[in-house]
Amino acid sequence: MKKNKPKYKQIIDAAVIVIAENGYHQAQVSKIAKQAGVADGTIYLYFKNKEDILISLFEEKMGSLIENLNEMMAGKESAAEKLLMMIETHFNLLSGDRHLAIVTQLELRQSNKELRLRINDVLKGYLKLIDKILNEGKESGEFSQQLDVRLARQMIFGTMDETVTSWVMNDQKYDLQALYKPVHQLLISGLRGS
Repeated sequence: MKKNKPKYKQIIDAAVIVIAENGYHQAQVSKIAKQAGVADGTIYLYFKNKEDILISLFEEKMGSLIENLNEMMAGKESAAEKLLMMIETHFNLLSGDRHLAIVTQLELRQSNKELRLRINDVLKGYLKLIDKILNEGKESGEFSQQLDVRLARQMIFGTMDETVTSWVMNDQKYDLQALYKPVHQLLISGLRGS
């Protein structure tokens, strides 16, 4: 499988840097190849085009985030604790890789409808994880029985997403990781219905 070949990851990591520094539209495949230290043609052995690189990059990073979260949550009992872990991990990932933060918060928001649909497809796995936490919290009585899971999921994802976007737009001048507890506190108050 292509994804297990070393050059695949090399190209994805190079694409994160090139897209973050040049913007998606100015990020030519040749620049990505140069950054990855491969010939232009090599890219096409792994990806159909630049759009495919962008989607694959998101799938790869999101996939490993979901995998990590599932493993970390396995040992946790409470839904509130799982949510805290999700917010902390989300913020840690993006604060630890400023290029990736620029790509996910700005460059993935392309106006191209087909691209947006493919991105939403990748996001589904992450949103399902939020639903799982919310449903567990409702069942255990940690969260309000009146909780609208769909609305709560949108609020949680939207809050995390907007917090990271603001940080990126402010040139990452402050500590994003320092915000995970206040964000969690705010969301938990709403989920408990208190």
